[in-house]
Amino acid sequence: MISGGQSYVSCAPAFSNDGKRLLVCSGSTVSVFSTATGSLVSSLEGHTAPITALVVVPASTVLCYCWTASVDGTIRHWDYSVPECVKIIDLHFPIFSMVVPSMLSPLEENNAKTPNVFSYVSVQNRNAQDNRPKPHCGQIRKCNLTNYHSVSNLILKETERPESLTISPSGKFLGIKDKRKLHIWNVPKMDSDSAVSKKITLHHTKTFTVLAFHPTERIVAAGDATGRILIWRGFGAQKFLNSSGLVNGRLKNDEEDKPGVRENDDAESCSTWHWHSSGVRLLSFTSDGAYLYSGGKEGVLVLWQLDTGKKKFLPRIGSPLLYFVDSPDPSLSSISCADNQIHILKMPSMEIIRSISGIKPPLSSQDICEGLSSRAAFDCTSGLVAVQTENYGIQFYSLFANCGLYEVQVCERNHQPVDEVTVVVSLVELSVDGSMMGTVEVKLPEDGIGGLVCLKFWDLDDNKRFSVSTLIYEPHRDAHISAVAFHPTRHMAVSSSYGGDFKIWFCKEEIQQKGQMLQNSGWMCHAVGSYKNKAMTAAAFSADGSVLAVAADTVITLWDPNNNVLVAVIGETPMPIISLVFAGKSDFLLSVSHGSKPQLSVWSMAKLAASWSYRLQIEAVSCAIDLSYFAVLALFPESNEYTFKGDGLILLFNVTDPIPVASWSVTKAKGGGLAFLKEDPSERAVSDRKPSQTLLAYINGDREYVIFHPYGKEACELSTIRQDYVVFEETGQFGYTSIYGELPKFDLKRNTASLISSAASERPWETIFSGSSHMLPPLTKLCSEFLESLLEKRTAAVE
Repeated sequence: MISGGQSYVSCAPAFSNDGKRLLVCSGSTVSVFSTATGSLVSSLEGHTAPITALVVVPASTVLCYCWTASVDGTIRHWDYSVPECVKIIDLHFPIFSMVVPSMLSPLEENNAKTPNVFSYVSVQNRNAQDNRPKPHCGQIRKCNLTNYHSVSNLILKETERPESLTISPSGKFLGIKDKRKLHIWNVPKMDSDSAVSKKITLHHTKTFTVLAFHPTERIVAAGDATGRILIWRGFGAQKFLNSSGLVNGRLKNDEEDKPGVRENDDAESCSTWHWHSSGVRLLSFTSDGAYLYSGGKEGVLVLWQLDTGKKKFLPRIGSPLLYFVDSPDPSLSSISCADNQIHILKMPSMEIIRSISGIKPPLSSQDICEGLSSRAAFDCTSGLVAVQTENYGIQFYSLFANCGLYEVQVCERNHQPVDEVTVVVSLVELSVDGSMMGTVEVKLPEDGIGGLVCLKFWDLDDNKRFSVSTLIYEPHRDAHISAVAFHPTRHMAVSSSYGGDFKIWFCKEEIQQKGQMLQNSGWMCHAVGSYKNKAMTAAAFSADGSVLAVAADTVITLWDPNNNVLVAVIGETPMPIISLVFAGKSDFLLSVSHGSKPQLSVWSMAKLAASWSYRLQIEAVSCAIDLSYFAVLALFPESNEYTFKGDGLILLFNVTDPIPVASWSVTKAKGGGLAFLKEDPSERAVSDRKPSQTLLAYINGDREYVIFHPYGKEACELSTIRQDYVVFEETGQFGYTSIYGELPKFDLKRNTASLISSAASERPWETIFSGSSHMLPPLTKLCSEFLESLLEKRTAAVE
């Protein structure tokens, strides 16, 4: 079983003490990468929920320890050189941020006893009754990592939601942003469970987005939602210093002029810089404190000189910036970007020398382009997935290696955060062998004028990367393209449109006579077809390519693709068909309809009639190439009252049987995809004796994925995998088991097969007498229990 696709930028990474490793939070694990090669070295596994904080213990280059905190409520101590977990602390609160100040402050020489290590955590407080967050659920609390008994009862601050904690490089100050306020605490030198920290508050007129502390001086910088950077100098001069009120050897006068400081804020001065056009997401001081890094949605890293305000830029990073982390090696730093990439920089030139690339996140404009933006396309032979990126590109990602391979730019565009969405890549389709690709891009009209549809065909070049072969403007006049499908064995493709026609395309390579030199391998239109001027909403080739199925609204038309002859018409469905798939090499065709009456239908090509169907909202469908199995991803209705662990269900069918072979409950099913993949080529080479196995891949709406054997025992292990992306779903207890519990040997296959039929029933007593007669209790006892379960018990009224 393989899982991947996690975000690498959910929280800031951390360098090892020698700067040769970069520790990255990836879901519920910590991935350890080599800074020299960018390859994965090892991983720390143990958390059961996403990790929200990572702290490397400062030490010599020999020791390799770190602390992690997670939403699962635990803090873990790791030796990442082995790797192994050394210690587990369970706080019983979901942890959203953690800092450890004592690791940053130097130990006093006269202190013979090693002090306890305290961490400050931002947790979510929940009601004990229903385990739901309270109205002010965010709390900042203290935890003794050395001698842990329980979380300290001392609450530094309560907020509406858990806030991110920021610690100063010296470990003396702790801060959070809370809307238009900054709360800063002075961490006690000798910390304890009951030690109270002094606090000051700094105010602003805009919402804060990020803050950072100077490494040596009492200077704090904060960015707001409008792109401004505010720098307070000498904060805490009145409250954090000694009670005599001496500042720099003189008495501080409260009425003394404090330029830029609002109200009665405890700071000597406040200055404002403004370059960013939108909210500031990144702030970080250099190790010597002479410069300040800032970044935001523009994808530009700005280096400010603290004394003069002069700027230096690293432009065209291509994505909004999130985190900047310095390395113990002064020649290295890292930048985390919103497109799930981490760039390793060579300092001080700020040159990107290496990148760690995760799978690209879903488009931020998904809501605007709903119905147009493309779904993920799979290369089932190589185990690749092609996903759309923000800048009108397509990323090819290896599902087996869990790493990005390369990107193809469909439409040339530089990263401009303020631009409105003008172009949408509405379709991405790969051929069966992965050697050809078709894309459709739609230029959105402005005020109803200027829309454009463009179809592109791509071929693999000598470097095994896709390059444009043919570009076709308005292939179906001004109508949008509904589907693109490739012939399984030839250089042939079909495109269907909502305008009422479909076109069959041939690569010129197919037309060339034997012995002739191939001068141009472009694509050209071979034939055009239509059916009663109905919208052509889907298309698919059969496994041998002899039949072309095209959906004409609610009916299915079957064509001879070579002669462009209509062979037969089958149907009809209650709602328009949006997807067609031939079930492997079998004689069955699958159709998916959406709308008020969604439906999954299986059609027999031998009888030209419907075989069976389900009233299900299908999000994705995939068929095994060499088998008669297919899998569908079904969405649960919003009014779902049944207790499933997720919002969707994967159902595995044999095409001849309407009863599912297996089922799995999944999360984040909206926007998800399915694909049957061939076994990893590297594993195939090792196990030559075993026959090649077919794997099933599920990618959810957040582009996290899992790959497993759908027919073997590993499919049942989905309930115990560390990610919550896919969970094996057993039907709930009902009937006999609802009274007496599980039988010693329960027929799981039968339970899974009856999942759909039993889920719709609200009368569990219908199955109470099911089971082997010799294993049922006496009839008198069973009937009395049954009758009592139907009666409403009343307590006698006391007069």
